[in-house]
Amino acid sequence: MNDWFTVDHIDKDTYIISEYKHWEETHAYLLNGTSHSLLIDTGLGIMNIYNEVMKLTDKPVIAVATHIHWDHIGGHKYFPEFYVHEDEANWLAGEFPLTMEQIKAFVVEKCELPEEFNVDDYEFFQGTATRVLKDNDIIDIGGRTIQVLHTPGHSPGHMCFYEKDREYLFTGDLVYIGTLFAYFPSTNPEAYLSSIERVSALPVKRVFPAHHDLNIQPSTLRDMKKAFTQLKADGKLHHGSGTFKYNNFAIWL
Repeated sequence: MNDWFTVDHIDKDTYIISEYKHWEETHAYLLNGTSHSLLIDTGLGIMNIYNEVMKLTDKPVIAVATHIHWDHIGGHKYFPEFYVHEDEANWLAGEFPLTMEQIKAFVVEKCELPEEFNVDDYEFFQGTATRVLKDNDIIDIGGRTIQVLHTPGHSPGHMCFYEKDREYLFTGDLVYIGTLFAYFPSTNPEAYLSSIERVSALPVKRVFPAHHDLNIQPSTLRDMKKAFTQLKADGKLHHGSGTFKYNNFAIWL
């Protein structure tokens, strides 16, 4: 399927590689520096993202996942150099909390699958990272520096990536338009609030989510902070309290 990926330009050396034929509508981001390229998330792994990346850079590629879920590390197998947050390195070593049957069900759900794809062959990437990241680490790709923000809540080692010089914030699954997932046992609603508070305080011109609508205004960060803060004040910021709908997003606890 030649049209599995859609590529958009952010600026002359930053690209979005999207997978719109799956219900999760995932977005990976390629940041080109003078020495390396940084690929933030690698998609579902249904089709080969490496081929798309190689059209957009001639630099060595470092892959980094906002977090270790199947829809963010599916293409990691194509990139020997990859980074992970220290709190989720164990998920790449056989300790991920879902079964392969559960993962495969998510992969094929509401998806226009390519004819050549066989879900029976689908694998959850496992491996040893070339670098283990922690909060406030800096990734230098030559002429561009990216700050690691540990933003747990959706998952224990979730990271956002902040490029201060351009005021770009890559939010992974912490912030996007749609239903925010904070109901899995591996999620932490209280930590989610703290992470939203942190990113909403940053100078941000552009917000780049891992899913769905790419037209996110920085004001959405503040709207989400207000929503989470109110849920806490109402005693509802805990697993099992329900789904709460707002203007352009919802929170599933």
